[in-house]
Amino acid sequence: MNKPKNKSESKYFATAARMDEAFLELIEQKDFAYITVKEICAKAGVNRSTFYLHYETVGDLLAETAEHLITQFVEYMGADPATFIARIGERPLEELYLITPEYLTTYLSYVKEHRRIFKATVEHAATLQMVDAYRDLTRYVFIPILDRFGVPAADQSYVMRYHISGLMAIVDEWLRGDCEDSIEHIIAVIQRCVKRR
Repeated sequence: MNKPKNKSESKYFATAARMDEAFLELIEQKDFAYITVKEICAKAGVNRSTFYLHYETVGDLLAETAEHLITQFVEYMGADPATFIARIGERPLEELYLITPEYLTTYLSYVKEHRRIFKATVEHAATLQMVDAYRDLTRYVFIPILDRFGVPAADQSYVMRYHISGLMAIVDEWLRGDCEDSIEHIIAVIQRCVKRR
């Protein structure tokens, strides 16, 4: 009895993976705004009803792809995120500045490598509503770090929004220029903007 169910689930996920691949190929060739369901289906070898079984809109596919990239990024970092999170309370404060060249080089290299999808994500951030994708990162990483720096709980959401918005604005501007400026230059800009006490 379980065998058909597993086979069916496997087929469902394999179809979704084909559509993801088709979407990634298309976004490398053209802007997100010009990608249609028809093109995705043709490239993935599926019909429109299959697309709508998985997604309501192309924006849903973009959101799923962006969330997948966030998960992949953690693996790309090479560090064990669980160990980092568990040790936040005992790490020296210098290691908790997430704007060091060590962290930023890895992050910016990943963004540059996947710039088309990140650019589409930034351009459609409001409609994608990707709050859930960052909720755990906020709860388990940013808030404990702000606690270590003595930021009062009542101020943490403001401080976090300020820093994340600023960082994203710089990355957004870099993406608009197709990541032409060097990663080293962008790191220097970020570090000049975020002054330590």
